[in-house]
Amino acid sequence: MKNTIKNTKKGILMVTMFATLLSFANDGSLFNITNDAKRTYLTLESVKQGNLLSVKDINGIILYKEYIQKTGTYTKGFDLTALPDGEYVFELDKDLEINTIPFKVDSNVVVFNKENEKTIYKPVVRVKNGLVYVTKLNLNETPLKISIYFQNESGSELMYKEIITETTSKTISKIFKLEGLKKGSYKMIFNSEGRQFVEYIN
Repeated sequence: MKNTIKNTKKGILMVTMFATLLSFANDGSLFNITNDAKRTYLTLESVKQGNLLSVKDINGIILYKEYIQKTGTYTKGFDLTALPDGEYVFELDKDLEINTIPFKVDSNVVVFNKENEKTIYKPVVRVKNGLVYVTKLNLNETPLKISIYFQNESGSELMYKEIITETTSKTISKIFKLEGLKKGSYKMIFNSEGRQFVEYIN
């Protein structure tokens, strides 16, 4: 997630806010699987053009990837039995979240466990009236690390770092006020659930 956000005011003054998500419903599965003699057919609902679908092994190595070409419902057949025995994952990278669908190959038999489906929510960053608003849905109640770097031609300098370990709230919200510090660009790095997300402020 690399987006450029324009802002003219500089400096960092942090104000912390936490909000509790009162209700959330996610009863449906992320996917539907059908099989024939040779192929596993994966159906994904509500995809958007530009979403990235990939297959990774247990070490995170990408074995297959494609960008979704059409908004709506995606269906495609895969010969997963050709993979060596082991654990793998389908990963759908969307605008605001990443859906992971794990499966296992054992002696040419492919098994999906819907109980192990997972959704990782990306932080959302927006700038308004000199304030940088950061919000992340935190249904999995996991820590979030935030690092802010000042960048110029000579390199980058760490300006602020925090690890949010308060995980009882379903939503993490923070506000950064930009004024009075060095003139230039800033990079915000977010680490959570084994993933890294980057935003730029110019």
